[in-house]
Amino acid sequence: MTHKNHGRNDQQHNAPYGEAADRNSINIEDDSADVMDVAPEEDTETSEVTAEEADIDNLRNLIAQKDEEIAKEKKEYMFLMAEFDNFRKRTLRERTELIKNASEKVLNGLLPIVDDFERGLDAIKDATDADAVKEGMKLIYHKLVKYLADNGVKAMESTGADFDAELHEAVAMVSADAETAAGKVKDTVQKGYTLNDKVLRHAKVVVAQ
Repeated sequence: MTHKNHGRNDQQHNAPYGEAADRNSINIEDDSADVMDVAPEEDTETSEVTAEEADIDNLRNLIAQKDEEIAKEKKEYMFLMAEFDNFRKRTLRERTELIKNASEKVLNGLLPIVDDFERGLDAIKDATDADAVKEGMKLIYHKLVKYLADNGVKAMESTGADFDAELHEAVAMVSADAETAAGKVKDTVQKGYTLNDKVLRHAKVVVAQ
């Protein structure tokens, strides 16, 4: 009898251990399944973080590259501005010197004519022939006119021409007649001059209406 009870007790004791072992193996399998389910999610998150860091690094490198390009272009721009400022100052200086030298040339060319006038004035003191004095004055006048023409200065031919506000300044109005039609210049009070085809002085004229 005692022997049989021991057998039953062994069976009773062994059964729970077997069931517990089975339950433990099931729990281990469940835990392994859970671990296998979690691991890919952690890998995905790590991959996403790594990709974001890579993107940030790329952006930083791109910004650094653009900063270098901007700094280079700014340096070139400042260099060009300095060169342009030097060019502007040099051109202004050359233009001033050109105008100054041109004025000196024109004035120097008038001095011989002044000399002729002075000689003519000296000759008038002892002259008894008025015609000779007139001829000397004409020579000096023609010499002056030729000098002006050589420098681009020409007199306008206004009398008898159509009135042109771009060339003429009307100082008086008279009635038109058989000799001068309406809108024509009747007389020239003061000659006008052009310098290289540009109006240097408007002619003062009397206009028929």
